Amino acid sequence: MPVVIAIDAGTTGVRAIAFDHGGSSVTSAYREFTQHFPRPGWVEHDATEIWLEVQHVLATVAAELDQRGETVVAIGITDQRETAVVWDRRTGRPLHHAIVWQDRRTAERCDELRDAGHLPLVRRTTGLVLDAYFSATKLAWLFTEGGVEPGPDVAFGTVDSWLLWMLTGGTADAGAVHATDVSNASRTLLLDIRDRAWSPELCDLFGVPAHVLPEVRPSSGRFGVTHGSVAGVGAGIPVSGIAGDQQAALFGQACFEPGMTKNTYGTGSFVLMNVGDRCPEPVEGLLTTIAWSIADAGRAGELTTTYAYEGAIFATGAAVQWLRDGLGIIREAAEVGPLAASIPDSEGVVVVPAFTGLGSPWWDPYARGSVFGITRGTGRAHLARAVVEAMAFQTRDVVDAMSAASGHTVTALRADGGASAMDLLLQIQADQLGVPVARPVVQETTALGAAYLAGLAEGFWSSCDEIAANWVLDVEVEPAADRAAADAAYDRWRRGVERAGAWSTDGT
Repeated sequence: MPVVIAIDAGTTGVRAIAFDHGGSSVTSAYREFTQHFPRPGWVEHDATEIWLEVQHVLATVAAELDQRGETVVAIGITDQRETAVVWDRRTGRPLHHAIVWQDRRTAERCDELRDAGHLPLVRRTTGLVLDAYFSATKLAWLFTEGGVEPGPDVAFGTVDSWLLWMLTGGTADAGAVHATDVSNASRTLLLDIRDRAWSPELCDLFGVPAHVLPEVRPSSGRFGVTHGSVAGVGAGIPVSGIAGDQQAALFGQACFEPGMTKNTYGTGSFVLMNVGDRCPEPVEGLLTTIAWSIADAGRAGELTTTYAYEGAIFATGAAVQWLRDGLGIIREAAEVGPLAASIPDSEGVVVVPAFTGLGSPWWDPYARGSVFGITRGTGRAHLARAVVEAMAFQTRDVVDAMSAASGHTVTALRADGGASAMDLLLQIQADQLGVPVARPVVQETTALGAAYLAGLAEGFWSSCDEIAANWVLDVEVEPAADRAAADAAYDRWRRGVERAGAWSTDGT
């Protein structure tokens, strides 16, 4: 039986999953990689280590498929988006540790650009904001302070580009492909999202030479084929789909109609709403991003580009990790749900997990994590429940802003990601939004979206309608709480956000 393999290169680990025609996982493998924190507020990865772990998971999955007699039709890639990687085209070796999306070292540079009046240009062209979250100031830092000379052999890419390069040969002499898709490119602060091309004006603004940038291509289409040196999968397998992790999850959740909305509860949480094929004007507090670009089913040779509003929440699962690793309140992340459910409410305790600032809709890089409302009776369960509630409150912040901006009332939220396994979280979320929250049977929607994009390009799936038919409901939770009580809890959260704001003055 033929399958499509998705490579999901996340923030803390990499996964390879093989999906069958029904969108079900056939086999998978996962490996974590090292997180580097060289200074407060700095987060780095070793791109070589990421590639080694990708080879390991691919080899593991390929061996299992070979035993089962299954063939690989295509490979799709999804990734952590804004993380910046630079490497030498001749050797395929990284020239510096990758600077991760969570990294805050360029917050002051973003402030300088904002104070100099460049924000309107950035907003109008990219749909983004001037924030250290995105790639451009990271890349500029590598060239100005990171010791990387932007010579003719230097290549830049987000993690998808790095993996594509290595999968297709690893060096220029081997014919490696230096490309990315529109969804990842739209997260760099360098792409004109209407023209779907690199902006010379923004490259000049950030000091990025155009020759280091990858070619921008549609999300679904053959990027290249695997080189003979790739471990496990062998040579000649098409790499035919690429999308940033959150756009891939929107695709994997089959949110193909305007107004359809999903939230992925991962290390951070990312709410995306499909807003159709016309790029909307920038909206305060939200990002406008390219969701994907695929072949138009009704017009041969034509492409359809779908846009999305996005709310980027920097810390949700990271707050659970803090309970585990920082405070020792839980031993495993899975314990947070039962512990939080052991009490009926947090009794006024509010946790604002602004460990690296606040994302949408606040965009405050100087906010810091805070805990409010502690009394002598506060215990482990109260903190655990307040962390779970914070996931739901931050999502409501974003969904309220999206509904107001788009004119689309969110009538249901599709949920995925690790924390969506918590029924308590889904219930609190439904109570806060006042709409049903639905969790699909297949939870690996990020990887599934990448597989769908690759499979579409190779004819494994014929259309988005066929893909939508694969979406199967696992659990749908209806709102149950008293509306006044839900709003009172949310008001208390908003007071906590106000107090946590602008806490740090230097971005560390």
